[in-house]
Formats: sequence, C-alpha cells, structure tokens
Amino acid sequence: MRITASIDPVTRIEGHLKVDVEIDTVDGVQQVVDAHCVGTLFRGFEKIMEGRDPRDAPNITSRICGVCPTSHGMAAAMTLDSAYGVTPPNIGLMMRNLVHGACFLESHILHFYILSLLDYVKGPAMPPWQPGWDTGRRIDATTEARLQGNYLKALEMRRKCHEMGAIYGGKLPHTPAFIAGGFTAVSTAQNITDFQVLLTEIGDFVEGTLLPDVELVAALYPDYFSIGKGYGNLMSYGVFEQSGGPLFTPGLIEDGVAGVQELEVSRISEQVTYSWYDDITNDKHPSVGETVPEYPKDAGYSWLKAPRYDGTNFECGPLARMKVNGDYAGDVSVMDRHIARSQEAFKLISAMQVWLGAVADGGSGYTPFTLPTTGNGVGLTEAPRGALAHWIDVADSKVSNYQVVTPTCWNCSPRDSAGNRGPLEEALVGTPVAKVDQPVEVLRVIHSVDPCLDCATHVMRPDRKGKVYIIDRSGTRIENE
Repeated sequence: MRITASIDPVTRIEGHLKVDVEIDTVDGVQQVVDAHCVGTLFRGFEKIMEGRDPRDAPNITSRICGVCPTSHGMAAAMTLDSAYGVTPPNIGLMMRNLVHGACFLESHILHFYILSLLDYVKGPAMPPWQPGWDTGRRIDATTEARLQGNYLKALEMRRKCHEMGAIYGGKLPHTPAFIAGGFTAVSTAQNITDFQVLLTEIGDFVEGTLLPDVELVAALYPDYFSIGKGYGNLMSYGVFEQSGGPLFTPGLIEDGVAGVQELEVSRISEQVTYSWYDDITNDKHPSVGETVPEYPKDAGYSWLKAPRYDGTNFECGPLARMKVNGDYAGDVSVMDRHIARSQEAFKLISAMQVWLGAVADGGSGYTPFTLPTTGNGVGLTEAPRGALAHWIDVADSKVSNYQVVTPTCWNCSPRDSAGNRGPLEEALVGTPVAKVDQPVEVLRVIHSVDPCLDCATHVMRPDRKGKVYIIDRSGTRIENE
C-alpha cells in the first residue's frame, strides 16, 4: 500500500522546507517512490532591491541568509564590479576570500555536527534533543559520548570562525565590508596575527576532529554510499579568486559523460510551471528574469523556482566543487557529500594560509572608480552549499531589476516544465525506509545536500490596536489570535 509521509517542517536546516515522500514496497523493499520538495515561504529581496542605489546591494542581499551572508555579499560585490567595470586590487580579493572562507568553515562545521550528525547519533537526553526518532543507531555508547562532546566543541569552533571572519569583516554575520571595487578593511600586523591564531586552532579541529568523525560515520553507514545519488549531474561556478586561477574552477560533470565540461552561463534558465510565480516568467534567463508571485496556482507547489542548464538538472555544493576541481574521486551519494564537504574544509584551511600571507600591513583593498548611471552585471560565486549568482540592471543610477539564483533553488527545486523532478526529489527516490512514521532515512538524504531556505522573508506587523497580523504567501492579511 502506497503511503504519503510529510516532513513539515524539516528540522535541523536553515529556513522552512517541507518534503512529501510517497512510500511503497518495490521488489520486497519499502522505499520512496516519489517526492515533492516545498519551499514554504516567499523570498522578496529581488523586489526590495528595485529602485535602490546599486551600492546598497551587498548590505541588503547579505540579509537574505544569516548562515551564508558573506556569499551574498561576495556575489553582490562581484555583480557591481561587473556592472561598473572595476577590478579590485589583489589585497582586496584576498580579504574577501579570507572572510568568505571563514564563513565556509563555519558552515561546514555547523552542517556536519549540528544539522546532520543527529541523524546517526543519539543527542543529549534532554529537550530539545529528546524525544527523538529511533535512528537504528550503529554506534557504541563510548563513541557516541565522544561524538556528543565534539558536537559541543563544534559550537565553540563555529563562534571562533565568526570571530576570525570579523577581524577583516568588521562583524559577522552581515559584514558591511564587501563593496564595489573591493573591500573596506585596511589590514594591520595585529589583524594578521589575530587571524593566524584562530586559523591555526580551527585548522587543528578540522584535521584532528572533523575529518576523523566524518570518516567514522561513513564507515559505520557504508550503505549510504549507494543511497541518494539522484541524477548524478554536478555544477560549480568556481570560487575564491587568486593568482593563477580560482581555488575551485567552474565546470559541469554530467552523469555518463566523460570529463568536465565548460560552464556557459547563457544556458541557464529558471522554470516556474510548478512554482508559485506567474507563467509569463517561465524559462527566462535570470538576466531578464522577473519576480511575479502567483498564489494560489493550480500546478504550483513551491516558492522555489526550478533553475535548469539547457533544461537539465544539476546538483551543486561541496561535492560538485571538489569533483569538478579534480579533488575528489568518489561517486555521488549521501556519504560522498559529507566526505567531500569535510575534505573541502581541510583544503580551504591551507588556501587561507596563503591568502593571509598575501595581505600586507596597511595595504588598501579598494580601487576607486567613477560611478556610471547605467549598466548591468553578474556575480558568480559559491555559497558553502553550492552555486550562487546575482544579476543586476541599473538605470538612472537606480536598480531597475535584480535577480538571485541560490544553491537551494538548484538542489531543492520543484519539477520543471517537462515534469522532471528537482535534484533532491530525484535523490530521494529509491531510499529505503524502515519505519514510515519515523523516516530518518529520508532526513539523511535531505540533510546531505544542506538545504538552506533562510532566503525567505517573514512579514509581521501590529495594527493600531496592538493586534498582530501575519501576511501570508499570497499577500493576504491573516489575524493571529
């Protein structure tokens, strides 16, 4: 008998995601046979940007997400560099990389220990960890206690990543330091020393704790090397500019096609047949895309659009970056995603040592330029969880259009116009489920792609009598008693 299980909301992610899975018995195995990923909140930042001074973009768009704010700050600054034809000095690029890298490390530590580990390890015997699902744990009590201790240590390391990034960023999250033409900070000898102390401590944690813990979980759950593949198509925009080329190169890997293919941004489009947006915006390139909500909509089931590359689904994230870059030889699966993410953190520590060495005492990170009144540009970078791009049009010194395509839109998109599932939806199909009322196996697949839906706006306002109203997804005011 086919059963529909709804995980709403998916916990231990950033933001609000609902996942419906249909479970049936196939060849004697109870497994997922269909899935729908639902982004439950509208993101209005594209509309917020309209009519504003373009230079506001890094500060405003970094508020899209509190977990990866530097990713949006970086993308917005690169978009303005592109629109204005300005090249930041190398010191500015290195300081951008250092702050962005700190956010990557913070997010990777967060993802494994705080968001994913409890799919495999019992949490502390107290709320909010209890009550919890039976995960069919395979870890002995001594090892479980050690991992719980590392869970707590990870909270400290996350804080130190933020402290490290704030040395040049001024503060984290939501640093104001990313600007058109470079970076606002001027480095001092003390900055370099302070950054190095924290980078060394975080690096020791990544090498001595994170890497072994990920390998341990992978060894205990080897079946998850064959679960959650999906389409097997991978995409990276490339990230971390440096002399000799970016640390991670852009490119595509298509399942069954040999080699890494060149990425051509002109071949990206966003489809909205199953999204709560007007169909007049369907299948447009983001540079001419529009944000026109339509709710309700007969076919729609998500506030996420469906980005496609030549009409094809691609997954993005650390596994995609590492494989496109030639740094990871494994396949595509739940455990491959975790291992590639931890190995990326280790690679990044070494790169940040080099970037820190290139930041001279007193060097300026900014290139002055004359502000044009018109222009258009694109900024392609990577957030910790995958490919991120911003597009801008400027007219009469104001933003006339702004579009953002996030990695979660790539990974967790709904079906496209051809009816093809999104990457995570496809990855869920075939997942075995032992208990339909506690489908922890489904959570393991979901968490492996690190969904982040903080990129949604929540609007609440009091009326004159002090009552609170909620503005729902269609813009209708609902009284909240």
